Amino acid sequence: MKKRTPHHWVLRRSLAAATAAAGALSLLTALPATSLSGTDAVPVAADVESTATVFYYTKTKNWSAYNLHYAPDGGSWTTVPGVAMEAACTDWVKTTVSLGAAGGLQATFNNGSGTWDNNAGKNYDLGTGDITVKDGVVAHSDPCGGDTGPGPTPTPTQDVNSATVYYSTASLGWTTTNLHYRPTGSAWTAVPGIGMEAACTGWVKKTVDLGTATSMQAVFNNGNGIWDNNNGSDYTIASGVSTVKDRVVAKNAADPCVAEVPDTQAPTVPTKVTAKADGVAVILTWEPSTDNKKVTKYQVTRTGGTKGAVVTDVSSTVLSVADLEEKTAYTFTVRAADAAGNLSDASTPTTATTGVKPPAPAPGKPLGTDPRKDPIYFVLTARFNDGDASNNRGGSQHERSGNAANNDPMFRGDFKGLVNKLDYIKGLGMSAIWITPVVLNRSDYDYHGYHGYDFYKVDRRLESAGASYQDLINAAHAKGMKIYQDVVYNHTSRWGAKGLFTPKHYGVRDAQWSQHYDEPNSSFEYDGLSVEPKSGKSYYNGDLWSTEQPTGNTCVGWGKQTGTSPEGYRIYNCQWPNATSGIWPKDIYHTCWLGNWEGEDSRSCWLHDDLADLNTESAKAQNYLIGAYNKYIDMGVDGFRIDTAVHIPRTTWNRRFLPAIQERVTQQHGAEAAKNFLVFGEVGAFVNDKWNRGSVNHSAQFFTWKERKEYAADDAKAALEMYEYENTAGVAAQPKSTNAFLQGNEYHAPDHSRFSGMNIIDMRMHMNFGDAANAFHNGKDSDDSTNDATYNVVYVDSHDYGPNKGHERYAGGTDAWAENMSLMWTFRGIPTLYYGSEIEFQKGKKIDCGPSCPLETTGRAYYGDHLQGDVKASEFSKVDSATGTVATTLSQPLVKHLQRLNEIRRAVPALQMGQYSTEGIEGQIAYKRRYTQGATDSFALVTVTHAASYTGIPNGTYTDAVTGDVQVVTDGKLSVAAPGKGNLRVYVLNGTGKIGAAGPYLK
Repeated sequence: MKKRTPHHWVLRRSLAAATAAAGALSLLTALPATSLSGTDAVPVAADVESTATVFYYTKTKNWSAYNLHYAPDGGSWTTVPGVAMEAACTDWVKTTVSLGAAGGLQATFNNGSGTWDNNAGKNYDLGTGDITVKDGVVAHSDPCGGDTGPGPTPTPTQDVNSATVYYSTASLGWTTTNLHYRPTGSAWTAVPGIGMEAACTGWVKKTVDLGTATSMQAVFNNGNGIWDNNNGSDYTIASGVSTVKDRVVAKNAADPCVAEVPDTQAPTVPTKVTAKADGVAVILTWEPSTDNKKVTKYQVTRTGGTKGAVVTDVSSTVLSVADLEEKTAYTFTVRAADAAGNLSDASTPTTATTGVKPPAPAPGKPLGTDPRKDPIYFVLTARFNDGDASNNRGGSQHERSGNAANNDPMFRGDFKGLVNKLDYIKGLGMSAIWITPVVLNRSDYDYHGYHGYDFYKVDRRLESAGASYQDLINAAHAKGMKIYQDVVYNHTSRWGAKGLFTPKHYGVRDAQWSQHYDEPNSSFEYDGLSVEPKSGKSYYNGDLWSTEQPTGNTCVGWGKQTGTSPEGYRIYNCQWPNATSGIWPKDIYHTCWLGNWEGEDSRSCWLHDDLADLNTESAKAQNYLIGAYNKYIDMGVDGFRIDTAVHIPRTTWNRRFLPAIQERVTQQHGAEAAKNFLVFGEVGAFVNDKWNRGSVNHSAQFFTWKERKEYAADDAKAALEMYEYENTAGVAAQPKSTNAFLQGNEYHAPDHSRFSGMNIIDMRMHMNFGDAANAFHNGKDSDDSTNDATYNVVYVDSHDYGPNKGHERYAGGTDAWAENMSLMWTFRGIPTLYYGSEIEFQKGKKIDCGPSCPLETTGRAYYGDHLQGDVKASEFSKVDSATGTVATTLSQPLVKHLQRLNEIRRAVPALQMGQYSTEGIEGQIAYKRRYTQGATDSFALVTVTHAASYTGIPNGTYTDAVTGDVQVVTDGKLSVAAPGKGNLRVYVLNGTGKIGAAGPYLK
């Protein structure tokens, strides 16, 4: 939903880049003016031979020798094992190499006896100057000091003062710390300053000469662009001993390390190390180690295959390794490490032998049955269930959001986790799964999938070996379950769409912005999962920024400084995505900002700076999108949920996108599959009006119809003509439909000749589901203006909103939930449940707050903890077996209610596909439904919670599917007593009897 308050977290456009960096790095502020010369970039010398001094951390390796095996960029590798490294200072070795004109080097390290650190098979990508490699983290600094002293050289007659500074790194997680300072009256040290030494756990220190000065100005940094300059005020530190902790300077302080006993105790040896092969992947697990203080990581050594020994550091007790060699034995050992660098002994080795690489799965085929038969379970794939920890990613907002503190990366669930729990969903009785967008995303907080970057590729953070998107589709189909893919036509990520248009933005990598603008690496391609070696990030963005104007640049005022943010950051033109900057080509993107949510501009302008609005009336954009989504149709998905459908003109849907879907499904899978390929659009109308504030163009039912007249051949002109024509005609002129209604007691063949091809999410019922009766009466009020409301997708709440545009997950109580479900599962439309609602998961919690709070505290929290254990379901609504936590989940009252509702609905065709009427009925939530097709004739009388009386109904024998009660009607009348809150009665003409067992509500 992109209405008023977009649910996808994005940065505001005015100072967006500054806010992002400052938010993610709470200590990062502007350097003193004397430290950096205004906006000038650091000059680059031409034709100068470059060198790199590489420092390598030894404490967690304990090798007897250290070698650097390297290749300058564009050059050849040294002879194995490379060049020997020499001792530098405690826990560090180093070597200096000449690179000629190269701007960096590829590097690996080894002990000369076959054990290698090659960055988990990716090698290290290093630059020039002083570089540290510590436990897989690359930074730029001299960890051994190298202080030549920037201050004045004292004469023998002068008193020489010194300052010893202890700096607390406990809350920072820096692997390297530099002190950048100037004695009072003297010059600053060269950026980044001098390396500080480890003092004790959580503290580093440095002693510097002040000459005749009695104090100094100081700032601290990690050598890789992250600074603590006391919120722009710098620190003033006097001679003598001082401590700096949490921005507080303590003068004449006691040595914070004196009382601390050095930690020399290693963690316990990891136990129960188990390796399990799955094709060419291996999953390694072990029991946690203990330590007198804290275990900070585990070091896994893998041997076997042709790559030799590979050492990988992990923070959890599971490691998934993919793409290994076929039919090869691999041996693993695990060591535990603490913050002091103490390593346990290696665990008992365990071995796993890989099999053969699984063949690429065959394309699927839609199940092709009437979509109204299939209740929908809606999941945010990345938040549902984690089947493969190796593809988890936290992104740039991992720390800021609080997710890191909960060990809860935004990308946590995946297709493997979903495949593993298909039986859970089937056991609920749900036979269709709506999943969030699968295309490769790109933004600061993109786990939800609505910031598409490469529409032709599936996001690798969702896939695993043997659990590709195709594998998920095929696995669901094998269980008789459908997959509905969420798709976005309206917009791309703010970085454009790969293969269509990807802009460059201005970004100088000075000390303020280097953390945000990664160093370009032409050999690396962003895929969301792979870690770019120079930055150490999977959310690398070095390909998005440029100091030099790109060829053909159209952005106005490229790189011109326009001001300074409240945090002290210099702000530049063309620094951040902006609809009106001139950077976006008008034949692909719209170039204006939305101003009126019920105006024409809501369909032709940007909603937000994280949602680059496609010019969907252009052939270039249309062809890109049609080609991309044809790929997923070919894979066999069963339908599309269309995001932000209201923000594209109906003429464009009707002329281009909807016919393209039908044509492709027909071509690939046949006419019957095309007929039953469910397309349902999100047309956000957050009012209780039948027509959204009188604007037909912004009302959900409007999109279910074909055009009523011919418009200009040009799509952009046609959109404007249609908008003006329909708004002028007004609501009274809109078409009517009887497709959802019985004629008396009789079903009639629906007329779909004017159907556009798009069904809709029932926003009217959604808005009013705070009370089931209100939702019922409001929903049916719009059905005569919808082409066929029996296809409406009906839900209480979602990943965007609760009822009445509430920002919290539904918290009306268990009885009210049961009542809402009883209505949805027996009234017209397709019932849909947002993941976890079956146990009132996160009830009352704010659905989304972006990275301003942890996901764990929101309606998008991780659900997998409730699914631990095994579950088997051979039939819908029937759980054969369940163990562990998932067994407890399946025992909850709403789960039992849902299972039986699905049993009853699945057994009574009228409740799935029937038309309805309230004629001759007295009751608060009461209706009759009928479906007639061929030999099937299903007629049912329904009342939810309240008593009801029916007149003028067919005579015959009626059996209640809930209780088994039998009533013989001879005078066309039937009265039903109130079943109670959440309960219902379903009297079926010539019914087979009671369906299912009595439960907490259906009894």
